[in-house]
Amino acid sequence: MTEKTQITRLKLTDFRNYDQAGLSLSGRHVVLVGENGAGKTNFMEAISLLSPGRGLRRAVLSDVPRIGAPGGFAIFAAVDGMAGDVEIGTGTETADDGNPVRRLRINGTTARSVDELTDHLRVLWLTPAMDGLFTGASADRRRFLDRLVLSLDPAHGRRANDFERAMRSRNKLLSEGRFDPTWLSGIEQQMASLGIAMAAARREMIGLLAGLIESDRQTSAFPSASLALTGFLDDHADAPAFELEELYLSQLSQTRYRDAAAGRTLDGPHRADLVVRHLEKDMEAGRCSTGEQKALLIGLVLAHARLVATMTGFAPILLLDEIAAHLDENRRAALFDRIDALGGQAFMTGTDRGMFEALGDRAQIVLVEDGHLAT
Repeated sequence: MTEKTQITRLKLTDFRNYDQAGLSLSGRHVVLVGENGAGKTNFMEAISLLSPGRGLRRAVLSDVPRIGAPGGFAIFAAVDGMAGDVEIGTGTETADDGNPVRRLRINGTTARSVDELTDHLRVLWLTPAMDGLFTGASADRRRFLDRLVLSLDPAHGRRANDFERAMRSRNKLLSEGRFDPTWLSGIEQQMASLGIAMAAARREMIGLLAGLIESDRQTSAFPSASLALTGFLDDHADAPAFELEELYLSQLSQTRYRDAAAGRTLDGPHRADLVVRHLEKDMEAGRCSTGEQKALLIGLVLAHARLVATMTGFAPILLLDEIAAHLDENRRAALFDRIDALGGQAFMTGTDRGMFEALGDRAQIVLVEDGHLAT
């Protein structure tokens, strides 16, 4: 049985356009209603920072504090979480070098890593910026897939960061013409180990999602997606991990001069692409209509939310920005029912309160106006 995680109180200080804002929540879904620019997405971004990473906007820390604020920003949340009631505080402080650094405290104690957040809640999101996912750059799809993996495997983020650091070191040595086999072999061994682990985690996520999507095909109001990973060792995906590591290691060794000429590493998990198809139409997602792409993406995010709930035993918190804007009345009602069936807490935004009528008393309405909140 899936248990519920929920935010019961949230307080923002000097966050984006919020000076001081606080909200007590009833545990129901939350609908934020207000004009464009009022601060709805800013509120959602604050919640997204209760998870590892840079939040739904991927903002640099220096851009987040309110303009004119004397220092950094602060977010406080009281959460009925996966490990019981917990108080989470995060924000920025100015380091000795003058740059902002992120701090995290859990029940008043400084956390060793932001990964500790996943012990208490999982936060997933869908924003209008993701609408071009299927037609945009492959880097956006990799980032999307890695976010899916990270929700179940917090170590995936560390592996990706370590791989990037090792690759930058290799690129630097090659650009300087330093082809020392000892240095390069050590770096490439690290890249091979991390890169194959990253690819394996991505493929595992795709496999888990595929099974869940297939089981939902007959009852879902949204189109089904098929997923595949291409662009990195495609012809050897079923080989054991140790064989893949040796293969990638050999590939890196043999392509040093080519990569030096290119100024970058041309092979690796950083070049992979997530390929999505509309199952019912047997069509690449990028060739579908804008409305179909939106529905396909919603279906994919909902399937992932259900997977997280199944794998962890706790329903994730969902952030759905402008989710109802391009859906007809019937599909909106079906969406709200699916969200409710997940058993968690969802935050949704919109400019028209009427779009959320089908939620009835399942949602708490919050009015947002110029960085102020009212219930």
